[in-house]
This record gives sequence, structure tokens and C-alpha cells, in this order.
Amino acid sequence: MNQINFQQSDFNEKSSRKKRFGLSLILIILFLLGLLLLFSKSSTIIVEKQSSWLKRVSALLTSKKDEKNTQLEELNINFPMPEKEAGRLNVLILGIRGIDDPDGGLLTDSIMLFSFHEKSKKASLTSIPRDLYVDLPGLFKGKVNEVYERGLAKKNKTDFAKNSFSRISGIFVDKIAVFDFQGFKEIVDALDGIDVVLEKPFEEKSQWGYEFSLSAGENHLDGQTALYYARSRYSTNDFDRSRRQQEIILAVKKKALSLGILSNPVKVTSLVNSLKNNISTDFNIWDTKNILQLALTFNSAEKLQTKTITTENLLYETTQDSAYVLLPKNNDWNLIRDYFKQN
Repeated sequence: MNQINFQQSDFNEKSSRKKRFGLSLILIILFLLGLLLLFSKSSTIIVEKQSSWLKRVSALLTSKKDEKNTQLEELNINFPMPEKEAGRLNVLILGIRGIDDPDGGLLTDSIMLFSFHEKSKKASLTSIPRDLYVDLPGLFKGKVNEVYERGLAKKNKTDFAKNSFSRISGIFVDKIAVFDFQGFKEIVDALDGIDVVLEKPFEEKSQWGYEFSLSAGENHLDGQTALYYARSRYSTNDFDRSRRQQEIILAVKKKALSLGILSNPVKVTSLVNSLKNNISTDFNIWDTKNILQLALTFNSAEKLQTKTITTENLLYETTQDSAYVLLPKNNDWNLIRDYFKQN
């Protein structure tokens, strides 16, 4: 019995091992089949997801491309890029506080467009208020004093600003010159100061931490005093400040001419070398002769007309997103473009 039992037990054990092996084999096969099916399903899902993702990306890119094309079309209709006018030089002049100034150091407090007609030898210097608001589809939207900073963010130091102001003004901007306040001070000090004649006293009581004032009549200004006079705005407004900035530029020109600096390339080079860290421009060495010839044409103030775009001629005051802004009257940008074309 024991032997039989033993043999039966052995048989049963072998049978059980076979069953367990068979069951394990079936489980393994099923597991492998499950993995295969799972992998196949996963692959299908992955492919479907990838296909769906590619479709979404493709659709997004197509949508972005269509949107960009639409914006470009709208930009070219509302703010067409003007063509270069033969015999005319247009220079965008921007004054910034300086990159180290924590209070918007790259915003342009001074914006001017200088135009020179080679044939007539007439020139104009037009101030553009920093609060002028513009929406250039796909290019820029905001106050124009942010344009230069936006261009720097796009790694485009000059062309972005020139392109934007060309479209705003309706005249092709050939060159750009950007200076900070330190450079402004150095120019005035390099000339041993400048002289301005005031019809009435000027006061700025709070902006500079003390009561800054100039008397009526002739005033001799060093670099710092000239800077305070040009930048003061708490006691007046931006339009008056633009006028004072133009006044300072004319005083600098007058002093430079009286010293013969502009006719002396050595003195010009020396001055430029001292200012190179504070002035950025796309004028190059090949332009030096033309710049000197241009400067020498201004032997009298009558040849340079100074103008300012204000609420008295082309603009009106309003708000945009709760911020004070200026817009062309009737929102008609042709008013501004025509104004520049005639100057």
C-alpha cells in the first residue's frame, strides 16, 4: 500500500507539477500575449497620440502662419512701409535714461526725427511725444517710448525701431542714434557748457530733490544743469519738455560751431571716442564725411526748423487700459504721416 500509495503519490505529484507547469506556461503565454496586446494597443495609442499631436502642431503652425500673414497684411494696409526718398536723410534720435537706471532705463524719454533735404539744404527736427500710443499689428503695440526697449528684447538693436517709426511717421528712417543721459552731460561739458536765453524764469521744485531754477535772460549751463533743464517735467508737461530739449540741441550746435569743432575731424574723433560708451548708432566710419558736411550746412538757425507734435496740432488725450495716452485726432494716422512728409 505504501508502495502503491507512494507510486500514486509520486504520480499525483508529477501530475500536479505538470499541471502547475502547464498552468504556468499558459499564464506566461497569456501574460506574453497580454503584453503583446498591451504593447500593440499602446503602440496604436502612441501612434494615434503622435499623429494627433502632429496634427495639432501642424494646425497650430498653420494657424499662426495664417494669423501672421493676416497681421502683416493689416500692418501694410494701415501702416505701410514707406520707400526711401532720394535726396533726403532721416535720422531717428532717441534719448534714454541709461541701462543702469532701475526706473525704466531703456525707455526713451526723448524721441526726435531729424530730416535733411540735400537739394534745398533745409532741415527739420520734430519731437514725438513719448505717450503716443500705436498698434502696429504683429509688430508692436503700446506707447512709442517702449519701441527701442522692445527691439532690444528681440535682439534687434536698430532695425526694429527704425521700421516701427518709419511706419508711424510715413517717412523712411535711414539711420538711428541713441544716447543716454551720461552721454548728454559729457557732450555739454566737453563744450565747456552751453548758453540758453529764457524769456521767463524756469522752476522745478520737487523732481530733483531740491528747488531747481533758472532766471530769465541768459544762463550758462554745465552738463548736469542742462540735463535738469531738459528732463524737468513735474512743473510743466512733456510738450514743453520736448521744446526745451530742442532748445538744448540748438545751443549745443551753436556752441560747437563757434568752437569750430564740427570742421575739425580730429576734435570730432576725440569727442566721439569720449562718448562711445554712451552713444549707440548705426552710422559708420564711411558716413563721417557726410555727417561733417551735413553739420557744416547749419551755419544759421533759420536752416533748421524745430517742430513738436502736440494736442495743439495733431493729437488728443485719452486713456488705454487706464493709462494716459495720446492718439492722432479722429484716430487718423494719415495726419501724422502727411505732417512728416511735408517737413
